[in-house]
Amino acid sequence: MTLYIGREASKLWKRICAEIITELNLLADNWKYLLAGLVCQYIHGLAARGVHYIHRPGPTLQDLGFLVLPELGQDKAYISETLFSLIFLSFVLWTFHPFILKSKRIYTVLLWCRVLAFLVVSQFLRIITFYSTQLPGPNYHCREGSKLARLPHPQSVLEVLLINFPRGVMYGCGDLIFSSHMIFTLVFVLTYQKYGTRRFIKQFAWMLAVIQSFLIVASRKHYTVDVVVAWYTVNLVVFFVDKKLPELPDRTSGNSPILLPLSMKERDSRTKEENHKLLNGNSVDPADRRLRTQVNGKNLEDGNADTAMNGA
Repeated sequence: MTLYIGREASKLWKRICAEIITELNLLADNWKYLLAGLVCQYIHGLAARGVHYIHRPGPTLQDLGFLVLPELGQDKAYISETLFSLIFLSFVLWTFHPFILKSKRIYTVLLWCRVLAFLVVSQFLRIITFYSTQLPGPNYHCREGSKLARLPHPQSVLEVLLINFPRGVMYGCGDLIFSSHMIFTLVFVLTYQKYGTRRFIKQFAWMLAVIQSFLIVASRKHYTVDVVVAWYTVNLVVFFVDKKLPELPDRTSGNSPILLPLSMKERDSRTKEENHKLLNGNSVDPADRRLRTQVNGKNLEDGNADTAMNGA
């Protein structure tokens, strides 16, 4: 039993080391994209903090979701945040699963480059909308009489740049249309829908996204319009941006580039395969599978061309 555990632990450690080397190579080529995406996340937080300064509390607007869904109450507002945290952490852990599990379809660095691209475009559209029109916030701390509904003018530039994280993010007002929580939720679910492998997890993820939508409205963190606009905007953004980005290499197919270091057994197997192809007159490159010489109206392989020309 101890020998088995030690052997499996050794395999796991080798797998993790191989993945680290691969991902570091990808990171060296794509760090600019990741850094730009993270900087845009900060800019989005800065914009949300800025709109709080010009937010003016007022009567809560008439909302269909507020009429249909019962109000959870201020003491149960954590339910929505708990579900969002579960979705967020689950997706982050899944993106790093190639470091642990044998079933590898994605490269973590390349996937996060794609996810950040979806987030940046969606958040850019969000900034435009909530700065265009400031609605009175429906959240409890954004209503008339709350000390947090209005922010006093900043005393220094540093006060604005620090965003008062995380309190400034959790107790923001004015950044309504459309929901940032739904942006992250839908981007994560759509990404797993395309690159995930477990069908029941995909169905479960969509169910959680729907529940998250209802909880956001029931918690009075957003109006119903904020959630509805997020649903069709994020889906359209992912659809169009995904077409513009280069497709991720699928690690389960033989057409993807070999980025992982080969073991001695794999190297010997590949050498034998290449020698066999050379002896048969075939190209070493497995991607070079084009038709050879056309003789007497038939497509023949190089190895059979001489035979056909001799009348055999």
